[in-house]
Amino acid sequence: MAEKSQSWKENKPGKMFVDQSCIACDACVLTAPKNFSMHEEDGHAFVSRQPETPEEEALCKEAMEGCPVEAIGNDGE
Repeated sequence: MAEKSQSWKENKPGKMFVDQSCIACDACVLTAPKNFSMHEEDGHAFVSRQPETPEEEALCKEAMEGCPVEAIGNDGE
């Protein structure tokens, strides 16, 4: 389960976040490319834009559920 205290500083403020257990598999970026990006230098994903529409919410949820190391969290803020 993702830990908010371990989230990457690149995450945009809001309820969704990626923590430091990310293994850079790219699954979230492929699932929700409007909301997740890959840090080119450090090799980890982060939330580049918080979901704004029901469609984006659904894709972010799908990305969170599909993360192989459970690095994506939703703290409901």
